[in-house]
Amino acid sequence: MARNIQSLERAAAMLRLLAGGERRLGLSDIASSLGLAKGTAHGILRTLQQEGFVEQDDASGRYQLGAELLRLGTTYLDVHELRARALVWTDDLARSSGESVHLGVLHQQGVLIVHHVFRPDDSRQVLEIGAMQPLHCTALGKVLSAYDPVAHSEALETERKAFTDRTVCDAGEFEQILDLTRARGYAADVEETWEGVASIAAPVHDRRRMPVGAVGITGAVERLCRDGELRPELIAAVRDCARAVSRDLGAGRF
Repeated sequence: MARNIQSLERAAAMLRLLAGGERRLGLSDIASSLGLAKGTAHGILRTLQQEGFVEQDDASGRYQLGAELLRLGTTYLDVHELRARALVWTDDLARSSGESVHLGVLHQQGVLIVHHVFRPDDSRQVLEIGAMQPLHCTALGKVLSAYDPVAHSEALETERKAFTDRTVCDAGEFEQILDLTRARGYAADVEETWEGVASIAAPVHDRRRMPVGAVGITGAVERLCRDGELRPELIAAVRDCARAVSRDLGAGRF
């Protein structure tokens, strides 16, 4: 059985202690409450302070929770709210399109899948929540790169790997694709990431009208395309879903 890391357990205990009761605590209070030597407690607090998880009041020397914890908590709440608002609409999209639906957000220079609705048939499928997709070639990634300046920069700064002979790796061509994505309000991936697979995605915005994610469908090329072109009714369904989730997040009409 794997053993827990004692220093991390102690750090977590400190954060919980600071989160409850008095908002600010001195070193002696923290050490005695957790049964630690002052030197040990001070070392952990100093590390948490350097990482922004704990702040020390200059006047009193007491410790309190830091701004970095607030930022991380806000990020979690944003993703949680995005998933919650998207549940009904992504289910509807899966039913109407007959394809699997993915909801993705920017994370560590890629797209993190935070919600996945299976294709509504009896085929064997694998849950992809937590999976990562590249920014430069997937439909979700192109949407984020087109609408989110941070994603745009990361897509240009990181290596754009060729997954198939259709993958666009050149920076200039990639910028043209992003221009087209913004102009028409959706992105496509037709065998750029996986042979025989196509996807369509559109942006989701929040109440500040900022891009917070992308939603899309993925399926076999022969189902998503007709006569070599993406089926317009599927494009419309994806865009309608993205607009519905955006409205539920307070973005208003797009």
